Amino acid sequence: MKVINEFKAFAMKGNVIDMAVGIVIGAAFGKIVSSMVNDIIMPPIGLLVGGVNFSDLKFVMKDALGTTPAVSINYGNFLQVCFDFLIVAFAIFMVIKAINSARKNQEATPSAAPKLTKEEALLTEIRDLLKKE
Repeated sequence: MKVINEFKAFAMKGNVIDMAVGIVIGAAFGKIVSSMVNDIIMPPIGLLVGGVNFSDLKFVMKDALGTTPAVSINYGNFLQVCFDFLIVAFAIFMVIKAINSARKNQEATPSAAPKLTKEEALLTEIRDLLKKE
C-alpha cells in the first residue's frame, strides 16, 4: 500500500499533470506542423526541384517478384521526417523564446506597492519618526 500511496502523491503533483497536458498538446501541435509541412511547404519545394515528391524517393535494392514486395531504402521518407522535425523544433523554439520574453517583461515591471490602510500608514510614519530619534 505504501508504494500505491507514493505513486498517488507523485502522479498528483502539479509538475506531472502539467507535463501530461504538455505532451498531449505537443502531440496535437506536432500533427498541425506535420500537416503544414506536408500540405503547404513541401509541394512548392517539390515543384522547385522538378516535381519530386520526397516521400517517393527510394533506392531499390531488389525489385518486386510476384507477390514479394520490393526491398528498398526509402531515403526520401527519411528526408521528409527530418524536415518535419526541423520545422517542429524551430516552431517550439520560437514559442519558448516568446514565453521567455514575456516572463522577462513581466519580471521587469515593478509590482505596485501594497495599499496601506490609514492606520498602517500612520503607524509606519510613527515608526519612521521613532527611528530618526
